[in-house]
Amino acid sequence: MKRILGITLTLLAFTFQVNAQAYVDLSYHFNNGEQFELEQKSRNETYMTVNDIQQRTTRDYNNIIVIDVKEVSPGKATLNFYYKELKFNWNAKNTNIAVDANGPASTEPFQKGLKFILKKPFTVEINSFGIISKIEGLNELLDSAETAFNDLKKDEQAAYKKLMTDQFGTEAFRSWLEQLLVMYPAHGIKTGTQWEENVPMRGGLVGSIDLYWNLQTWDAQTAKIGGTAKIKTDKVQMLELEDGIKATAEISGATQSNYLISRSSGFPSICVQTTELNGAYTYKANKAKGFKKDINVPVKVITNASYKIKQMK
Repeated sequence: MKRILGITLTLLAFTFQVNAQAYVDLSYHFNNGEQFELEQKSRNETYMTVNDIQQRTTRDYNNIIVIDVKEVSPGKATLNFYYKELKFNWNAKNTNIAVDANGPASTEPFQKGLKFILKKPFTVEINSFGIISKIEGLNELLDSAETAFNDLKKDEQAAYKKLMTDQFGTEAFRSWLEQLLVMYPAHGIKTGTQWEENVPMRGGLVGSIDLYWNLQTWDAQTAKIGGTAKIKTDKVQMLELEDGIKATAEISGATQSNYLISRSSGFPSICVQTTELNGAYTYKANKAKGFKKDINVPVKVITNASYKIKQMK
């Protein structure tokens, strides 16, 4: 009888251990003084057809961002971000802007502008589940960077300021970071679990992003997660595009992501993303812009990106 009871208790203990190991708690956790480097390589291509003429805009990023853990408190952390390397290439309408903020002096105003934000920190406050509560200091950096455009004509100043804000402003940065980082559930999960969050589109377009993740596999050090972001604009919201064009947008699509998560921090050590959006703008009638009536402008956006985050100390 004692032998049977012993075997039963052993089996129960083993079953409990297996069940306990089937669930994993994923979250962000940092220690003061830790440092990470985030390497970004991405290419964005936008195709628009205006009055039967196709326009193509490309944006290439090749950046390294340093992340210093500034302050840790229960349930949240304040992180200092700064650009260590910042390479940006923008090509549209027979105009090419190629910038290396670490490079030698250039006649390109945008390079001079980006030098103002290189190696200057701004803060991101994030909770243990990946919700970004605030970003501080980035808009102030862009305000100082805009002094690089003071000698340009008024319309050129406006165009450069809009390009700077659209690519590197607080809302653009937050939207990019929200889609890069996984937002974890507030409970343990097991292989096959799917969870979701919703965030607004930030920056140029107006709409919503439904984020879905699923846990594929995990071990003591890592976790593999697949992600999908379903993106949809608000088709009645008025926007201001380049050159002061007023428009509405009916655009939708999805981002597919694959993550290898480092469980020691919660950061993705590797992330690969592909995005495809399709739809149309409706340019509002504006005689000054050459539009006697509203016109439909088909648009397609393709983005391929890869990211690496490694701990430096």
